[in-house]
Parts: sequence; structure tokens; C-alpha cells
Amino acid sequence: MTDKNWDFSGLKAIVFNGTLTKSPGESHTDLLIKISTDIMKKHGVGVEVIRTIDHDIATGVYPDMREHGAATDEWPDIYKRVEQADIIILAGPIWLGDNSSMTKKIIERLYACSSLLNSKGQYAYYGKVGGSLITGNEDGVKHCTMNTLYSLQHLGCVIPPQADAGWIGEVGPGASYGDTKEDGTREGLDNDFTNRNATFMTWNLMHLAKMLKDAGGIPAYGNQRSEWDAGARFDFTNPEYR
Repeated sequence: MTDKNWDFSGLKAIVFNGTLTKSPGESHTDLLIKISTDIMKKHGVGVEVIRTIDHDIATGVYPDMREHGAATDEWPDIYKRVEQADIIILAGPIWLGDNSSMTKKIIERLYACSSLLNSKGQYAYYGKVGGSLITGNEDGVKHCTMNTLYSLQHLGCVIPPQADAGWIGEVGPGASYGDTKEDGTREGLDNDFTNRNATFMTWNLMHLAKMLKDAGGIPAYGNQRSEWDAGARFDFTNPEYR
């Protein structure tokens, strides 16, 4: 692979870590996130990592839950940063074979804003790309990834090839990603499969995000909610629209 001095300056990425551990406690997922964010930063991408549990994000499926009974809700401010992002990565641990409650909360709040429209009249996440990073010491990496990537594409994100990576230890109670072993090395950090997939995911996210940004996003013809609501229903019997 030839180094072409790739420059992705101007792209922004936002990563949500669904760990159940508040800062400054250690998050194993942060270690896997760092593989991806180090690559992005090296090539000019502006990166923000948000540990969801550190924020007062209300539960619900409306853009601002303060308008629906919540006393406080940080999501509207966080969503402003999501709007600016070209890349969205959902990361987190496996609990009971599924995504953590914090990852689920972010999916729900992203969904809450999915009916909002961009400047072209498309749904809000059109033109963004999505990826997934999963850690755990029990089964469920692919199950969790299917949920996160399906959710992101349903909301309007584009999913590039191989847009996920994960690490799973021995099933059952055992070491987590990055734990120090008896010989002083750290569990999973030298796993070639995980490192390769995290690298492929990151490059594919950057490549596709730049392609979309340079092209002005997804073409708006045929997918504008505003046109549909305005009564400009497509006549699907007309070959022009097929």
C-alpha cells in the first residue's frame, strides 16, 4: 500500500462511547476507539469523542426532551456537533449479548432528530457516513454491529464497506480489552484481526466521507421529504421516475 500523503482536512468525526463507566474511570472501549481516532487525526480529520454517560442526556425520542417533561437535556447542544460531523461512529461494550444502554440511548436520540431536514430538504443525516466499534468478553460483536449499522443507515447515513471492528475475549468472565496480563502485555492490543478491521473501517469512512463532501452530498432528486410533503408526489407509473 503506497502512502499518498492522504489529507482529509475539513472532515469532522464524532464518536460516541457507550461505556457504563463515568470519567475519569478507565474505558476499555476508549482503547479501541483510539486506534481509529489516531489514524483520523494523523490525516487531518477533526475528532470529538463523547462518553455518553458523562452527559445529562434525557431518555426519549424527541429532539429536545425538555419540551416533553424532562427537567434537563444536554442532547440539543450535542446534536449541534452531530450536525457538523461528516463521520459518526457508535462504539461501546457488550452487555448480556447486546449493546449497552448508553449506546441504545444515543441511537434513540439520533433517531429523534432523523425527521429534521438538511438544506436540500433531505433527512438530516444524508451525506454522513457511519461506523461501529464493539468490545466485550462475551458473545455478541456481530449482533451489536448489525444493530448499530442498521440504525445508522436507516437514519440516512451511508455505510462504507467493512465499517466495523471489534474485539471479544474468552466467553465468560475474563479479561477485557486492554487489561494487563501476567506477562505485562495488554489483552487484545496485538490482535491482528481487530487492528486490521479498525484500520480498514477508518480509511473507508474517511474515503467515503470525502467523496460525499466533494460531491456535495447525496443527490437530492427523488429523496426530498419537503417535496413529498408539498404534494409533489412521484407518479410511479411514469417511467421517468423508475
